[in-house]
Amino acid sequence: MSIAETESGPPAWRLLLAYVRPHRWALLAGALLSLVTGATGLLLPLVAKGLIDDLSHDRAITGALVVMSVLVVVNAAVGALGSYVLRRTAESVVLGARRTLSSYLLRLRIPAVDRSEPGDLMARITSDTTLLREVTTDSLVGLGTGGLTLVATVAMMGLVDPVLLAVTLGVILGAGTVLGVIVPRINRASRQAQDAVGVMGASLERILGALRTVKASGAEHREERTLHEAAEESWRQSVRAAKWSAAAGNTAGLAMQIAFITVLAVGGARVATGSIQVGTLVAFLLYVFYLMSPIQQVVGAITQYQTGAAALARIQEALSLPSEPATAPAPLPSADAQPASLAFDEVRFRYADDLPYVHHGVTFAVPARGMTAFVGPSGAGKTTVFSLIERFYDPESGTITLDGLGLPDWELPPLRAAIGYVEQDAPVLSGSLRDNVLLGNPDADEDALDRVLKTTRLDGLVARLPKGLDTLVGHRGTKLSGGERQRVAIARALLRRPRLLLLDEATSQLDAVNEAALRDTVSDVARTTTVLVVAHRLSTVTMADRIVVMDAGRVRAVGTHRELVAADPLYAELAATQFLATAD
Repeated sequence: MSIAETESGPPAWRLLLAYVRPHRWALLAGALLSLVTGATGLLLPLVAKGLIDDLSHDRAITGALVVMSVLVVVNAAVGALGSYVLRRTAESVVLGARRTLSSYLLRLRIPAVDRSEPGDLMARITSDTTLLREVTTDSLVGLGTGGLTLVATVAMMGLVDPVLLAVTLGVILGAGTVLGVIVPRINRASRQAQDAVGVMGASLERILGALRTVKASGAEHREERTLHEAAEESWRQSVRAAKWSAAAGNTAGLAMQIAFITVLAVGGARVATGSIQVGTLVAFLLYVFYLMSPIQQVVGAITQYQTGAAALARIQEALSLPSEPATAPAPLPSADAQPASLAFDEVRFRYADDLPYVHHGVTFAVPARGMTAFVGPSGAGKTTVFSLIERFYDPESGTITLDGLGLPDWELPPLRAAIGYVEQDAPVLSGSLRDNVLLGNPDADEDALDRVLKTTRLDGLVARLPKGLDTLVGHRGTKLSGGERQRVAIARALLRRPRLLLLDEATSQLDAVNEAALRDTVSDVARTTTVLVVAHRLSTVTMADRIVVMDAGRVRAVGTHRELVAADPLYAELAATQFLATAD
């Protein structure tokens, strides 16, 4: 699934100019060098005409030969320099687009990410931005320099012989009519081809993200068909785009061949009648040959622009997704920072307009300091509480306050700087173990790092690893066990010195020894920090200062373990079954 079509925005040429504007001087220099190349090329037919006239009148041709040689060398040297400047500038445009898009994607709102396919977003930042390289040089500069060279060539042809120019323009206008029919088809085919690349990227990301499950389910052949179908669709759409692009290019080439034959016939007749000299016909034919290059350049620019316009539209779609404001990161809480208080008041929330409500008037209060446990059946809305606190989502109604201030009144960086969050699946990023532990506090000193490693019992793991903290953990931490990944996530959160610590089933994959040790650690942290835990183990729940029982998106009861066992039937059932079954 690709990102849904957005409302029509600025035209593609305006988007392209926005990316090109920071590099306009380098682009202008490259364009001027290209124009100089074209100008030296325009002089060659005139020199050739003079050389032929000298031969006809038995005059020396040494000077003409020297001039032609110099023009050829200068043309090649200036052309090479201009090509380098333009290509380097095009790469800079691609770099700027990738920086802009990557920075924007990191600020996307979580609901926007939920509605998008990661593989399609990756295609937009890799494949689509690459097309800006060609559209910058071939389209923008090519259209400008090729167009100017075309106009200059036509002007020179008019000076040589207006009659032959009229013949040439008639053929070119006929070809232009055909191109007017072809060009819109190139745009549509190019857009569909780029969309197909995005679908293929999404399919590949889907499979690689669950490759173990695919293999364990024996589903390789079925998923292979899915991937091949996406690749074949991309091929079909790309072939369509190539077909129309080839038709456009060949139309221009055919037009020039017809123009050459027509000029040769009409010009030969004019030479026979004495209307023009042979040198004039030769010069005009050289201009016809020379005209092929700017015409091909202009046609190529137009066709390349269609491909680039499709890519620009897809990039702009990604840049139109809802995002969080771009703000500087906030400093982490100091070691003596006060713990945070939290309150939900009649909060209603659903993940999308077409989905049922997850929270139906959720209300509870958490004082500063201490541990609060959230329990309830699966789907009760416990994890959603944490997502709302982090402002990954905003509630439809009701208020959430932190330290008495509504979450919308907090800037996101200081809000998230105050929170340490350990997610349910404890994600670990590709890179070293050190990179992962320091992810939330890259400036932590070695003493703080060592303390956290000992607290989470990761020091033994570090000692066993061949490169210690610098050992690579693999894609998504595949070289670590589930329990080790959870301990890394907990260490990462503790290193931030949070005022509010959110633990979503953070010890579910730990063995009894490590779970007991971390439970004691969390209990110690709760003396100076506000701790919220989602837990399914009785040993964790009973040590909480208060327990919030949730069911079907509502808060059923709040109290201690002893109070709830006596007062709430659901909690009593959970304590007698689920908690006891998983207790050590």
